Parts: sequence; structure tokens; C-alpha cells
Amino acid sequence: MATPLERWVDEQAKLCKPEKIYWCDGSEDEARRLIEIGMKEEKIGDTPIFQELNQKEWPNAYFHKSHPTDVARTEHLTYVCHPDKETAGPNNNWIHPEEAKEKMRKLSDGCMKGRTMYVLPYMMGHPDSPYSKACVQLTDVSYVAVSMRIMTRMIKKVIEKIGNRDDFVKGLHSVGDFDPNKRFIMHFPDEHLVWSVGSGYGGNALLGKKCFSLRIASYLGLQEGWLAEHMVILGIEDPQGNLTYVTAAMPSACGKTNLAMLESALPGYKVWTLGDDIAWLNVGPDGKLWAINP
Repeated sequence: MATPLERWVDEQAKLCKPEKIYWCDGSEDEARRLIEIGMKEEKIGDTPIFQELNQKEWPNAYFHKSHPTDVARTEHLTYVCHPDKETAGPNNNWIHPEEAKEKMRKLSDGCMKGRTMYVLPYMMGHPDSPYSKACVQLTDVSYVAVSMRIMTRMIKKVIEKIGNRDDFVKGLHSVGDFDPNKRFIMHFPDEHLVWSVGSGYGGNALLGKKCFSLRIASYLGLQEGWLAEHMVILGIEDPQGNLTYVTAAMPSACGKTNLAMLESALPGYKVWTLGDDIAWLNVGPDGKLWAINP
């Protein structure tokens, strides 16, 4: 009997109609094969997904070029879809889930024709952490598959961890035809689902980051008693070897990454980065506040 994950993948394949389905395992060999596919078989317009740089000067480095209409996050086309508008919050665009689903089904119908549907099983947080979350994203572009392997923990173990559960975090992504008028990023908190069409830009396509780790995770945290925050996590060690961990909350463009990359000018002090953007905060069994970079 098919698992909930297998049934979900099958349902999305019937909607998106890909030429084939490929389940990723996150291995190094697989990543190299996907890069080869991106160089030889997949294109954005007339440009290959990946172009090889000088491998002597820049080993394992490749150039990826965005579509000209697709170079930034599209906040005005990003929605939180919950039956209760108040639950979506005052800082989010809102649309009712039924209306959103109708719109997205039309845009996604046949959106992967002639392409491969990549199934990306990944963890946000360390696989052995009690605070981690199992996720699966579907996409139709090798750039996203390769990038998600770099940014997340993409491993087969995720499929085992999900097993027969249906509460895993789901992401459905297709670049579509890059038409800005057909571009939407929809979040369905009650279903733990992110649905993105029409964009290959990082924040709109790599659904584990802002889409899940902040937006969906904020709702999960509200239900489960933890916080998903836009925060830096820093480690600081003094000359005596005492460790202190610091979180700092700041909006975009206020210096989180600069602070995270801090190098100590004080003799004997060490500073290192645990995270420069997102922190999940949980109160542990010991009563202390614990933070992870998902």
C-alpha cells in the first residue's frame, strides 16, 4: 500500500504532468549528475541552467542565470491562506484557501510537461534533533534540487522518518513559464503546505527557508509551543573558555549577516556563526531556552 507521501507525490504528478519523476537521495554523485543535466539538458530561455566556470581557478563552481523577470522575492504575490484572515496576521497578504487552491490548480495544470519532477526529501534542523522537521519539496528545475541539497539536509533517512505520517511539511514548486502575471507563492498553514509557481528566484523557489522556516514554522510554533524567529545565532568564547550563545532579532537589511560574520578584535575571544537569518527557539526539558538554525 502506498504511503501518504507517495500518494501526495502521485497526486501532484497527475496535476503537473511531468515527463518523469526522480526521487533525490542527496548524495554527492547525484549532485554532480544534476549539474550535468543542468548544463546539457535544462534551460531558462536559451541559457543552460548551469554554466561551468574555469574549473582550475574555481573548482566545482558553476554560473546560474535568473530569468530577467525573476530577480527578487515577490512579497506582493506572497500570501498566507488560512480560513481566518485574523490568523494570517496583519503583516501578511491574505487570500482564502479555497480561492487560492482554485487559482493555483489552474496555473499548475500541466506546468511540468516535458520536464522532470524532482522529489526532494530534506530535514530542517539536524536529523537527530527533537526540534527538527521532516519536509518534502517537489520542483521541476535542477538548480533548485542542487541548491536545496546545499541549504538543507537532503537524505534518504527523511523518507524513513516520515513513514506513514501525513503531517510532513510539503512544498510544490514549478518555474512555469516565468510569466510575472502567473507568479504566486501561497502558504497553507493548516496543511503544512507551500505552493509556488512562476519563479525560480531563491526565496520563491527554495521553499525550506523563508516559506517554511519562518512563515509555516511560525504557525507550527504557535500550535506546538515554540518560536520561529528572524534571528542571528552567535557563539562567543572568552579567554577562560566560557561559552555564551546570543540571539539577535532584526528585520531584513539591518545587519544580521554582518553581525553573524563578526571577527573578534579582542585578544583571546572567539566568535562563530551558528545562523545568520532564522532561529527556532524551544524551551528544553531543563527549562533553558534552546535555539537551532534550521
